[in-house]
Formats: sequence, C-alpha cells, structure tokens
Amino acid sequence: MESKTKNKKTRAQIESMAVRAFKGLGLAAGDEAVTELKQGWFNAAYNVRLADGREVILKIAPPRNAEVMLYEKDIMATEVASMRLVRQNPAIPVPEIYFFDHARDLCDSDYFFMEKIYGDNLEHVMDSLPAKTKETIELQIGEIIREINRFPGVYFGYDGNPELRADTWKEAFIKIVESVLTDAARKNVVFDFGYDDLRAAVRKHAPALEEITAPCLVHWDAWNPNFFVRDGRVAGIIDFERALWAEPLMEAQFRPLFFGQGVTPSMRGYGKTTFTFAEEQRCCLYSLHLALVMHTECFYRNYDTDDIFNMSRQFIGMAMGWLKGN
Repeated sequence: MESKTKNKKTRAQIESMAVRAFKGLGLAAGDEAVTELKQGWFNAAYNVRLADGREVILKIAPPRNAEVMLYEKDIMATEVASMRLVRQNPAIPVPEIYFFDHARDLCDSDYFFMEKIYGDNLEHVMDSLPAKTKETIELQIGEIIREINRFPGVYFGYDGNPELRADTWKEAFIKIVESVLTDAARKNVVFDFGYDDLRAAVRKHAPALEEITAPCLVHWDAWNPNFFVRDGRVAGIIDFERALWAEPLMEAQFRPLFFGQGVTPSMRGYGKTTFTFAEEQRCCLYSLHLALVMHTECFYRNYDTDDIFNMSRQFIGMAMGWLKGN
C-alpha cells in the first residue's frame, strides 16, 4: 500500500546524508547498500549499509510542502525525542538514534539514522508462531507498554502542535478530535455520520475523560507492525512519531476491549484486566478517534487500495453504535 507522502531519495543523496551523520563515512559499494523499506505509510525508510559494514536505518519525513494532518505537525521531532526519552529505561527495547538532522539544507525535510533491529516483523510472523510463543510475546508487549506509560508529562496533547495541548485531558482530547474533523472538512470528507453527530457522541461521554488528571507518554501506534521479535521474545519497538501525552487506555493494547475480544495476554502483561464503565467509555472514544484518523488519512495519502477506507468506515460505525447506545 503506497502513500503519496513518502519523500524518496537517490543513492547519491543518501550517501551525502550518511557522510554528514557518520563524520565522513559513506556507503558500502554495490547497489545493495541501500534498500527501500516499503512497509511504512508516511515516512520514507531505507536499510543502509555503511562503508565499515554496519547496517543502519534511515528515516526521512515527508517533504515540507506535503499536505499532512494537524496532529502530524513536526512528528519526526516527536519521534526522536520520545525514543531518546524511553531509551533511558532498559526494559524498553527501543533502537538508538545515531543522528537527527532538522537543518533541511542537505535534505528538504527532517531525517534521522537509527540502530537496526535484527529480528522478524511481528505482523509478518504472528500467525505462524506457536500459541505459547505468541502468548509470551503478547505478555511482554504489555509489560513494555506499561514501562512507556511510566514517563510523566507536564501537559496533555502533542509535542509537535501546541494548539493540540491543554491542561486537562478532557479539553485536550476534544481539541484532538476536533482537529481530525477539521482535517476531514478540508478534504470534503463525508462520513456515514454527520459531523455534528460525531461531536455529540464525544460530548455525551466526555465526562469520563475527567477522571484522568496526570498525563503520561502514550505510544498510540504500538500495533504488530511496529514490533520486532527474535528467539520468541520482543527484540524492538519502533515508530514513536505519533506519541502524545495522554492516558494508557489510548494504547493499541486496549483496543481489543472495544472489539469485544475480552482480556488479552497484552492486558495481563500490562497488569490491567478489569474495566469500569467510565474506562469502557474512554476506550470507545479512543477507538472512534482512531477510526476517524484512519478514514481521514486516506484523503491525504491517496492510498492505492480502499482497504483502510473500508476498514475505518466499519470501525466508525461500530464506535458510534456503542456511544449512541450507552
């Protein structure tokens, strides 16, 4: 699934970036020194082999003139800051950031080089894993997410966009949802529910957000494609660019509650297996937010399939059904 936001570069351009990042060290000989990683949907990414034999990952933000959503403002800087922060905790297997360049003189957008994680992408191997191994990995994922959520913040919302911050979670979340609706209106997106209906559903359950008084770091995008596994264990977690200061129930590991899957191994690993009605309300609000983001993204990234469009449309319907009926 290709996206029009990707800022692809030539080998010569990548070599210039590597020389700057690694103090004169260029690329290894041969075409295989640079391999595009096509799984991501937003940034361009490459596996790069340096002249000394090391392999590193290069990630390049969309060009400055790319049209992105409001919450996506400066998200590469958010990613780098979040990864450097959580790396302070050895229980979180996050790769090291070697170099981050936001000068935009050598490259027309931000980019960074990071440590390569050796292992299999969990999304690619999950179905083939033995049941016991799968459970072990999911338990460990819950533990890792819990450790990420231990980092406290001083406000709610996004690092990259001060307009999407607030002192209370209720105010911040309403701003965040409203920003997605603004992005959607800019592209004339028509949902199966009117904009006012969507807003009314959020307002109806917004009092449940008032329980949250302390912001913590939330990865938000920690689904299977952003984990790597090796020897039956989690070897790494990546893609922190959509991190925000929020509450733990916004994490992907709690979305199965909304889909009626009950308590999962990742919830047990996290240590959260029971939920109040207010917590169920918030889980559904967060699922609606995710679905609205996914649906609106389709109009900014111009995917070459309708998979995300159709899936997000279904999710919006499910979330609205719950919110209107409870």
